[in-house]
Amino acid sequence: MPDTTLPVFLAASVPASGRTVLDGEEARHAATVRRLRVGERLILSDGAGGLARCVVDAVQPGRDAQLTLTIEERWTEEPPALRVVVAQALAKGDRGELAVELATEAGADAIVPWRAARSVAKWDDGGRGDKALARWRTTARAAAKQARRAHVPDVTEPVGTRELAGLATTMSLVIVLESDVPDRLTDLTLPDTGDILLVVGPEGGITDDELHTLREAGAWAVRLGTTVLRTSTAAAVALGALGALTTRWQ
Repeated sequence: MPDTTLPVFLAASVPASGRTVLDGEEARHAATVRRLRVGERLILSDGAGGLARCVVDAVQPGRDAQLTLTIEERWTEEPPALRVVVAQALAKGDRGELAVELATEAGADAIVPWRAARSVAKWDDGGRGDKALARWRTTARAAAKQARRAHVPDVTEPVGTRELAGLATTMSLVIVLESDVPDRLTDLTLPDTGDILLVVGPEGGITDDELHTLREAGAWAVRLGTTVLRTSTAAAVALGALGALTTRWQ
């Protein structure tokens, strides 16, 4: 079993064997922040399941930092048979990024930013929206590395409710988290394979029209417990429950 204490760095690809070069921001972090030296080891990941334990052969610090690596062992981790796609409503301040961080650490396989009606944050189609999406994607990459995940969740372009309902029709199960409904997550029959869409609303809640639209697309509205969770924590709590209730953690 590979050493789980070794630092993880992301690369565009992970060769099967031989030598490779780590460059860019990941190399600058390895050389300047982690201060890796010749002879030390790290885990190289392509974010899509490919991983390798490598030994550092040479370090070039600075703006054009590079690490020359020799691959000692290369392997692939398959994605779970049951995937969870989180549709996360846009949240104000840094709560959206916190939601992405926690959901990624808890195992989300993809994250869909949702322009819910009551979302305070508004992502424009121009530069501001692009920057916000880039922050979510950067957060997902960092959280995946922190959690030592072999797969970095894809953060898609933002969608509206109609687009989200269309996505729902392609899923094995659609779960909408609501605090004031009678059904509980444990009341659902959960699949062993396929894709679950987990919908998390904004701080102001999901509107009746949105819930109606999603239910028409096959969604089930359920609650997690007796308390009300923030939009930034709800997905992570639900992912933990799904991990325990399905084969995802086996």
